[in-house]
Amino acid sequence: MNDDARVVAVTGIGGFLGRHVAAQLLRDGYEVRGTLRSLNKAKSVEAAIRSADGVDGGKLSFVAADLLSDDGWEAAFSGITDVIHTASPFPPTVPRNEDELILPAREGTLRVLRAAKKAGIRRVVLTSSIAAIGYGPGKAPYTEADWTDVNGPLATPYYKSKTLAERAAWSFAKENGLELAVINPGMILGPILGKETGTSVGVVRSLLKGQYPAMPDFRVPVVDARDVADAHVRAMTVPDAAGERFIVAGEALSIKDIANVLKGDFPAYARKLPKFVLPNWLAGLASHFDPGLKLIVGELGRDARVSNEKARRILGWQPRTESEAIRASADSLIAAGLV
Repeated sequence: MNDDARVVAVTGIGGFLGRHVAAQLLRDGYEVRGTLRSLNKAKSVEAAIRSADGVDGGKLSFVAADLLSDDGWEAAFSGITDVIHTASPFPPTVPRNEDELILPAREGTLRVLRAAKKAGIRRVVLTSSIAAIGYGPGKAPYTEADWTDVNGPLATPYYKSKTLAERAAWSFAKENGLELAVINPGMILGPILGKETGTSVGVVRSLLKGQYPAMPDFRVPVVDARDVADAHVRAMTVPDAAGERFIVAGEALSIKDIANVLKGDFPAYARKLPKFVLPNWLAGLASHFDPGLKLIVGELGRDARVSNEKARRILGWQPRTESEAIRASADSLIAAGLV
């Protein structure tokens, strides 16, 4: 395999983050091959990626490959130099059976790593999450040394899926001599590419549409998708990134903080934004009837701060502000006619 070919595979290229990763790679002069569960959406996904700034040129192709099947992965990685694995399920509600999330996340990751090893891939960059970091015995501000306790009281099925998938990836890489770097992003906001919002930007959309009568006291570190994509490409290319995990997130914001940014910058939507913060006891009661609240009820009022010092130091990562990420989400939602 000729390393000068600079051909990168992006799994889950149809997702919110996958589109931004592909766009960043194309800007940087890489050829990109994306995996989709079905090629039916290939044209619309390509159009969405090409709509990003500075992504007119560059070769972009697609192959069909599913995390739940071995089919397609050998062809997907043939002639590839590096793999960025973004594909993983992210639910809007708690699944009936946690294995619906855990199995595709863990087994899908191992399937990708096995195919990468077989293909002689130089380095794999895995998208994990702060969900694999901030819900264990550690204390804020959390660092890359912290891990979520999958048997702890805060471990939702999603948090378990991200933690177990990342743990499995590190074990496989160590046992098989595969070069691995891991990105652990916070709540990914920023501009949508195309019409699909994803779960995180869906929060901004719901706020702008007036779908939140009140706000839970829930805080989460925020980051722009463009900066998460940039971190992935840096983790792929920076020599010292091999064997490391990186928290890629900024300040921990509450839903009220996000609403205040929207209120200040989008006054036409101010009357639709919620004004009342639910007391935690009331949010706890409401979670029995609201699937979205049920996902976060254990974290209400919790200190969710993280440190991104390592990403800045090793990757040279310099993110946008949280307010910029929020504004970009809203601007793109309005432009797409989704609010």
